[in-house]
Amino acid sequence: ISSNISEENFQIINLDSDIDKIRMESDENPGVNIQPDNLAYMIYTSGSTGKPKGAMNTHGAILNRLLWMKEYLQINKDDNIFQKTSFSFDVSVWEFFLPLMSGAKLVFAKPDGHKETDYLVNEITEKNITVMHFVPSMLQIFLADENAGKCVTLKKVICSGEELTASLQNLF
Repeated sequence: ISSNISEENFQIINLDSDIDKIRMESDENPGVNIQPDNLAYMIYTSGSTGKPKGAMNTHGAILNRLLWMKEYLQINKDDNIFQKTSFSFDVSVWEFFLPLMSGAKLVFAKPDGHKETDYLVNEITEKNITVMHFVPSMLQIFLADENAGKCVTLKKVICSGEELTASLQNLF
């Protein structure tokens, strides 16, 4: 990350109190020159260490991950990717952009729908979902549902955030 990041290098805009200022701005695309090593976002996490920290992700790192996933998982126009992860979790980044860069269909879950196995089964089967993400503990709950076996279109499940045991992988 560049060491020259400071308050002098950016302007803070309050979407509520600065609305009049915002309306005066041009609606043309801004001329921005994004470089691969520019910061794309930062999330607050304790990750696997248990020690709180800010994790910074650059545009280049995100693109690298997306290109790898597209090739490794062979994502293409025939896939339907289910976006059910909270926008504040970094998994949502690939859920949004992988379908857009590969021609796959992006299907949005209803808010908190990931907590309802009946809803998930219905969406997966009705929308022909082929790719989605689960944290392993959530995958365990999903697979315990007697109707999970109906999800025959689901071909690729990405797990992260927790240990994925061999027994859970075999169960899937």
